[in-house]
Parts: sequence; structure tokens; C-alpha cells
Amino acid sequence: NLFCSLMRVAILGSSGQIGAYLTKYLTKKGYQVREFDIVNSYHEDMTHIPNPFLRNVIMDSDFVFFLAFDVGGSHYLKKYQHTFKFLDNNTRMMANVFGHLADYNKPFVFASSQMSNMSYSPYGVMKRVGELYTKSLGGLIVHFWNVYGIEKDMEKAHVITDFIRKGFETGVIDMMTDGTEERQFLYAEDCCKALKIIMKKYDEFKSDDPLHITSFRNNSILEVAETIQDVFKEHGMNHIEISPSKLKDSVQMDKKNKPDTYILDWWQPKTTLMSGITKVFEAMKNDWV
Repeated sequence: NLFCSLMRVAILGSSGQIGAYLTKYLTKKGYQVREFDIVNSYHEDMTHIPNPFLRNVIMDSDFVFFLAFDVGGSHYLKKYQHTFKFLDNNTRMMANVFGHLADYNKPFVFASSQMSNMSYSPYGVMKRVGELYTKSLGGLIVHFWNVYGIEKDMEKAHVITDFIRKGFETGVIDMMTDGTEERQFLYAEDCCKALKIIMKKYDEFKSDDPLHITSFRNNSILEVAETIQDVFKEHGMNHIEISPSKLKDSVQMDKKNKPDTYILDWWQPKTTLMSGITKVFEAMKNDWV
């Protein structure tokens, strides 16, 4: 506990889907958490070069989680990932952050994605560039596979929060696809536990280690919609309908990666899809009921 209270941890992207959970989780564990996110202040915009506020936070921290990225769910990526602004924002952010990490030689984790080998995706390519930066500096790369939890920016909402929102707002979960594509969904609190373990055991890992943080369980998007429908029913809301599209997935194009199980020697996911969705549902319910 004394070690935790003395350790200063910077979370870049502290208001994001994973960052908000990690900030709360590590604070509860007694760490000195340094939040940094554009939501907090104009000065915390990591695309601004130079940014003395960003430099100072990295310089004064003992460990850095680089979670920040211009990203969102499938709807957001489909709309924005081919735009100049999307590419420019993420390029600037990486040049800025990695530059300071290099200057001050800080131990850090870079949040990548299981899409980083999908060369047709600008988002995937950007994450791959981040991985190359990370390896050049000897940092650690974690690959996230659809981490979900409460989200504040619904324009960037991922599929689970988006489906729950649609259930409350319209009573119809209308889908972008036919729902046959499969994903692996991990509840954010399980993700936080994995990140804490990786931070504590940082020196035991190498940049090339396949740190895949996922549930290791496949679910179709239609199954996710049906699970959300069941949660609504359990709360006395029996009117929720599911409306699949006839379209196929155009973001990941149903390319299937298989996660490496290496991380399971140190950490294992605990939260079932039903349990995690129920937690998110109950938190979101307060905004509508």
C-alpha cells in the first residue's frame, strides 16, 4: 500500500471508456493518479504541439498508460476513419506523447487493438504505427478486443452502449449489420485488473509479448442484441425489438483474429457478458427512467 501511495500513474485519455474505469480503479487501490484528457481542459488536448502540460505530466509520473486516441465504435469509424482530421489527430497525438516518453524514458503501456493488422483500416494502421513507436522505446503493447463499459460520448459509442441507448430511446435495437459477425467482449473492470497486473509486473514482460486483453469468448452481434433484450425484459421492459440490417460488417469485414492466451498465466477475465451488460444497463437506466 505504501508503494501504491507513492507511485504516480499518468492516464492519458482518463475520461475515455477504459480510462475512466482505470482512473477510478487505481485511485481506489491507492495510487496517485494523474488524469489527462481533453474533456477536462483545452490544455489537455494531446494534439497540440508543443503542449507543456502534457510534458510536465509525463515528466512527473512514474508510469504512463497511453490510452488516448481519436476513436469510437463501428458507426464512428465508418464515418470518420478515412478523414484527414482523424488521421491528423492520431498522428499528432502519437508524435507528441511518444516524443515525451522518449525524452524522459518512462515505463509505459500503449493501448493497441486487435485491428492493428488490418491494413485496409486507417484506424488499424494508426494503431500499428503506435506499436512500432512503442517497440522502439521498449514499452509494452496491449491489444484490446472490444472492451465495454459506461460511455460519456454517445457519438463515439460502441455497440453495447449504443444498443442499450436505442432500447431506451426508441424501443428498437436497429443494427448496422445482419449481426452474424462475431466479436469478443470484455467488461472494463476486468480490463483494469489486467492493466494493473501488467504495470506491477512491467519488468517481466517484453515489447514483443502478445498481451491480448479479451474475454476469450466469441459472441455474434445478434447474440449481444438478444442479451440486451433479455436484460430489458428482466427489468420489466418487454417491448424491446431487434431489427437487423441486411448489410455485412464493413469495418472489420469479418476478418477474424485469434487472441494469444499468453496473458492467462497472470490474469483471467471474470465477468460474464450478461453480468457486464447488466451493470452497464443499470448505470445507463438512470438517464432514462
